[in-house]
Amino acid sequence: MADVSHHAGDLAMSIGIRPAFLHEALEIRNSDRGREQAPDARPSFAKDNAWPSLKEFRLSPQTRAAHGIVAGNKSDPACAAFDLLRTKLMQTLKQNGWRSVAITSPMPRCGKSLVAVNLALSLAELEDTRTVLLDLDLRNPGLATLLEMDASPSMEFFLRGEYDVADALRLCGKNLAIGANLWPARLASEILQGEAAAKALKTMVQDLSADVVLYDMTSMLTHDDVLAFLPNVDCVILVAAAEQSTFAEIDACERMLAERTNVLGVVLNKCRHGPAY
Repeated sequence: MADVSHHAGDLAMSIGIRPAFLHEALEIRNSDRGREQAPDARPSFAKDNAWPSLKEFRLSPQTRAAHGIVAGNKSDPACAAFDLLRTKLMQTLKQNGWRSVAITSPMPRCGKSLVAVNLALSLAELEDTRTVLLDLDLRNPGLATLLEMDASPSMEFFLRGEYDVADALRLCGKNLAIGANLWPARLASEILQGEAAAKALKTMVQDLSADVVLYDMTSMLTHDDVLAFLPNVDCVILVAAAEQSTFAEIDACERMLAERTNVLGVVLNKCRHGPAY
């Protein structure tokens, strides 16, 4: 396979290898698209927002260990990678006045959901930042299984405006809200590009005074869901899998995304080896 990190040149990352390489390989491009926007005017932590109404969800150490959730474990080299990704991401969002980030992959099984979870938990360590993570892979939802959330409501009903924020999201820690999903949706693309979904998400951001919203999307080359949803996001991270994602797949995704939104870059996941010292 081609050298993905060289091709992307913007945001490259290798999970589970030596920290020195992670610091060399991880970069985020500041896109020129959208710089004409006004400075970010995010709502303050209002006392009457919906945050206290969320039911609590506890992520157990056993679940973390079983599913490769490393964020917060400072002794794990991969944790450092996610912290660096978090910092670069926050700098880019603040510089451009952005808030919402779609996370997708060329094909299934690239690890995008695990990247999304680890990034969200790393962001949650920032005390002054409120983060929301939503499972919008409506065809093959995975966050509920990954986090072992067995009481997750249907994200489809939330996007249709039939559930409110308190029904659909759970509080994980002090400043991370997670909307998982156990039920696939038959008309995923139609739901994601509908006006009801856009309204529900806008209301959610306002009610929660959210600073960062991460959307775990379906893979790009299997369905049109990501393209249908792009008008609702500020930027996109593409997760590719080493020795699995091909140059052609990554290039096709980057081209399609770049025509429609701000592409932060590519996270290269599932690397087994880093370069020799």
